[in-house]
Amino acid sequence: MLTIGGGERVRRDPFPGWPVWGEEEERALLSVLRSGAWGLGGEFVARLGGAFAEYVSCSYCIPCMNGTVSLKVSLEALGIGEGDLVVTTPYTFVATTTAIIELGAIPYYVDLEPGGVNIDAKLVGEAVENGASAILPVYVGGHPADMDALTEVSRTHNIPIVEDAAEAHGAEWRGRRVGGLGTLGCFSFQSSKVMTSGEGGAITTNDPDLADRCASLINCGRTRGADWYEGETLGYNYRMTEFQAAVLLAQLERLDGQIERREKNFELLSSLCRELEGFYLIRPRPEATRVPHYLVMVRMRRDYWGDMPKRRLVEALRAEGLPASLGWPVPLHRHKPVKDYLERKGMRVRPETLSNAEEAASSTIFIHHRVLLGSDKEAEDVFRILQKIERHRDDIQ
Repeated sequence: MLTIGGGERVRRDPFPGWPVWGEEEERALLSVLRSGAWGLGGEFVARLGGAFAEYVSCSYCIPCMNGTVSLKVSLEALGIGEGDLVVTTPYTFVATTTAIIELGAIPYYVDLEPGGVNIDAKLVGEAVENGASAILPVYVGGHPADMDALTEVSRTHNIPIVEDAAEAHGAEWRGRRVGGLGTLGCFSFQSSKVMTSGEGGAITTNDPDLADRCASLINCGRTRGADWYEGETLGYNYRMTEFQAAVLLAQLERLDGQIERREKNFELLSSLCRELEGFYLIRPRPEATRVPHYLVMVRMRRDYWGDMPKRRLVEALRAEGLPASLGWPVPLHRHKPVKDYLERKGMRVRPETLSNAEEAASSTIFIHHRVLLGSDKEAEDVFRILQKIERHRDDIQ
């Protein structure tokens, strides 16, 4: 019997906690506290920029206050503005679209790969031919998009790619780190991310001019190396604090070990889940040679569940002890504030052209990455919970 029906829950003990921290973070924070340099004039933000650039195999990294800012500043540095079209996905957190809208630009949504969660690169070329000014793919759950095809479109049409790698720290495409595959890369260090300081963001690039532009926009429009009040552009105070940077330097030291553990446990879970009839795990593309698994993404098989609302399954999973969520239950072209904005701009999106995004929103369940940070037992319990829900489907109303 399911727990929601009065049965015994599968998982009594909590899964590993998040975030993970220790003496390294404590020492780093105390070092900043005692230095008296908590913002400008400190050393940790610059150190983080250098360390993360090296980690991503990029020439430059500009830390900033959050991931949304990293997207907005990257687009603005490229000259994206009023009325410009940015090709992107409707299946992601709203911040990706918010960054476009804040500049007066227009999100140009294309559909997802069939059965997947990432943008369908085959559709991007056609969208670009309709006059788009930039491509903004999102690496959903830490899974890189088809960067071979997207890079080819970028080269053919001489159009920049801004990688939304907010969920993909340490991910690789054919052995190359994301964040260095496009024109600019954008990362988030928000609380749930696999590398976190509560809030925070970063921009990566190999272009020195873009790096300078981003740094200026983040630092009130100041020109690097000039007097404190000199600048050639209007900018913002989007700076990262020394406290955030200090924590992130410690978090960066943990990241690779955590990714290795998540990859190992994901493979075990994926192997077990092949037995399931009502669910399947969304796996990364084979060209994705390293994946941090920010999310375990489970797709409901509609031929098994029929019209069962995703919400009921999530409630049943949580009752069994699994940290599951609805994810993004509404694609962004139907999110009211976005829909209203698009209509004001004269853009009318037909949902039937985004059927894969509609299906992903209605049938994809997210499970927090901390379930992969334990031992084999944790991965096995995730499977046992999914299996139990499946076997007792008739008990779910």
